[in-house]
Amino acid sequence: MSDAAERLAEVAANIAGAANRAQRRPGDICLIAVSKTHDADAIRPLIAAGQRDFGENRVQEAAAKWPALRAEAPDVRLHLIGQLQSNKAEEAVALFDAIHSVDRSSLAQALAKACTKAGRQPQLFVQVNIGDEEQKGGCAVADLPALLDEAREAGLAIDGLMAIPPADVDPAPYFALLDELAERHALPLRSIGMSGDYDSAVMLGATHVRVGTALFGHRG
Repeated sequence: MSDAAERLAEVAANIAGAANRAQRRPGDICLIAVSKTHDADAIRPLIAAGQRDFGENRVQEAAAKWPALRAEAPDVRLHLIGQLQSNKAEEAVALFDAIHSVDRSSLAQALAKACTKAGRQPQLFVQVNIGDEEQKGGCAVADLPALLDEAREAGLAIDGLMAIPPADVDPAPYFALLDELAERHALPLRSIGMSGDYDSAVMLGATHVRVGTALFGHRG
């Protein structure tokens, strides 16, 4: 096995173990390989090993490297996991299969127009600032009901919630809160968990985990 295949198998086994402990089906959890800042040569081994969902932070970076990779692997699914400027909505709708960072009314309106123009809508997640951190994107927990209403009134289908817990604290309470919020608003998907805590996220309801270092390895 290649290094990439070994890393992918290890992460998949960890996800399956956490899912089984939570009495969930491992197949219900989507593993997103966070390929931001990695070039095509670093990504190809994971595609060859069978990975099909990849996450990018920036529209421009994804637009530069993914058309060629998708020509080689047309069944790859791209997820935008970073902040999105409203003026990039049209480009994002054309390029991504899922957008995890809907966090304000103006972006919802821009995405609605872009989706209508393109005749397609990516899977959409509202990002919640679950730790109420000034430096992080995401809508405030208190503003979530209004943003969901505004998105739906604009014609968008919201599929789930996304959050990044504060660093250097136990993420479990934040994962549990996001799961509760998603349940309260009848949203089936929860995008939570990264390389250091994805097993905990799976135990607490994650349907999508965003894993970078554990799949691509540490930079030299």
